[in-house]
Order: sequence, then structure tokens, then C-alpha cells
Amino acid sequence: MAPLLLADASQPHTGALTGILLEFARGGAEWVLWLLVILFVGVFIVLFERLIFLRRVAADSDGVRSLLVRKLSASDVDGALDGLTGNDSMQANVVAYGLREAERGPEAVAELCSGAIGIEKLRYERRLSFLATVGSNAPFIGLFGTVMGVIMAFDQLQASTGGDAPGTPGSGVMGAIAEALIATGVGLLVAIPAIIFYNLLKLRVNRTVSETRLLVQTVTAYLRHPDAAQRAEPGTPPAHSSATTIEG
Repeated sequence: MAPLLLADASQPHTGALTGILLEFARGGAEWVLWLLVILFVGVFIVLFERLIFLRRVAADSDGVRSLLVRKLSASDVDGALDGLTGNDSMQANVVAYGLREAERGPEAVAELCSGAIGIEKLRYERRLSFLATVGSNAPFIGLFGTVMGVIMAFDQLQASTGGDAPGTPGSGVMGAIAEALIATGVGLLVAIPAIIFYNLLKLRVNRTVSETRLLVQTVTAYLRHPDAAQRAEPGTPPAHSSATTIEG
């Protein structure tokens, strides 16, 4: 019975598609290992690129907030925009996008900033999907390589049965299976850092988004009450007239 079960793919009872797949498996799983190595290198390339990007666009949220409070409390929207010029961070870009339409009122500014946050978030999360994809699929790629290696091991067992000295086929099969399991290990080696890096970078992006939303709330609050810092000064215009000037 065993010889029948382990018959060669060229036997008539084996389907054509099965024979093709067996021939493919006989080619070995080394290409799977090379694929995993390429993905591993790609993970670190994306990591370093994102770290460089995040460092380049990093902003002092407290400093930006102080600038906005100082300028907007004096109803100096143009001064606030000038202070944000040259800053390519999410915080500066989103706030500047809204302040350019400050004459439309604080509600319009808040809506514009909300849309700008979505665009900036896409810029900050660029290539993070690659890390998530590699982290979730690398173990399965490694498992695929292991399955191919096991198939090849049993094929070697079939080819060596009856022609070698006792004990030789078994040792050869065990060695082939051990090599096949390397693919699973490499798959895990690729997936684990990919998931870790993805979570760390995602956390950094989420923190930046939260800081940006806080700045937007600061801007809209000062646009609603632009004269709050001037109430103690003599000759300050009434609150409603200042609000009318800002909101148009």
C-alpha cells in the first residue's frame, strides 16, 4: 500500500495539475527565503525613511500654541500665519490651512482643519501599510516555504526507498524537514519587528494628530473671543465689534 501512496508524479493515477504542483515543489523553497530576506530589508528601509521624515517634520506643539495665543489674542491672523511659514509639520500645515479662511468664522476654520488633518495623516502614515502587510503575512509566507520543503522531503524519501542502506532515507528526510522549518523561523523573524515598528510609528502619528486637534481647538476658541486678552486695556473696542471684524 505504501508504495502506491508514494508513487511518482508521472504515474497515470496522478492528476496533471498535481504533477505540475509536485514539480514546482521539487524546485525547493529557497526562493521563499530570499523573498523573506527582501521583505526584511524592506521593513528596515521603511523604518529609517519614516524616522527621518518624522524627525524632519517634528514640531514644538507648545511653542506653536504660544505663538497662536499671542497673535490671535491681538487679532493678528496674518502674524500667526507668518509665524507658521516654513514649518512643514502637521500642526503648522493644518492650522495655517484653517487660518487662511479665518474671515469665514471659527466654525468654517474648524471644518477646514478637520479635512486638512485627514490629508496630513495620510502623509504621515505613508508606507506604514507595508509594515502592517509584512507583519501579518510573513509567517504565512514562511509556512508556505516549510510546506514545500516537507513535500520535497517526502519526495526524496520515495526516491530513496529500496535503493539505499538502512537508515539513510530516514536521516535524509529529517534533514530536509529541518531545513524546511527554517522558512517558518525566518517568517516569524520578519513579522515580529515589522509589527513592532508599525505600532511604534502609528503611536507617534496618533500623538501628532491629537496635538494638532488641540491646536485647532485653541485657534477656534481665540477666533470666537479674540478680545479676551485685551479686556483689561483701556480703549479696547467692545467684544461684539471685534468678533465681527474677525468673523466677517
